[in-house]
Amino acid sequence: MSSLEPYMLPCLWKKTFGMDCLGCGMQRALALVFQGEFSAAFKMYPAIYTLLLLGLFLLAHIKYQFKYGHRIVFALFILNITITLINYYLKHF
Repeated sequence: MSSLEPYMLPCLWKKTFGMDCLGCGMQRALALVFQGEFSAAFKMYPAIYTLLLLGLFLLAHIKYQFKYGHRIVFALFILNITITLINYYLKHF
């Protein structure tokens, strides 16, 4: 993981305000997924897998226009927001 650190984008919110933003950890979690460290990725950013699922389904829906695809995309979006907010709350409070 340390070999990727110099190439990762800094969090401007954290630099400015000194606290994590809602997306802090996502970049590192994605790098951990690509390295095969799945549990470490989940611990770093719990919404990583539902975000990947959302992205993949969204791309498939754009290509194939599923009948109820817009509802599934909306449900995955709400799920990701919920997981992210719960994680943020637990991390800070």
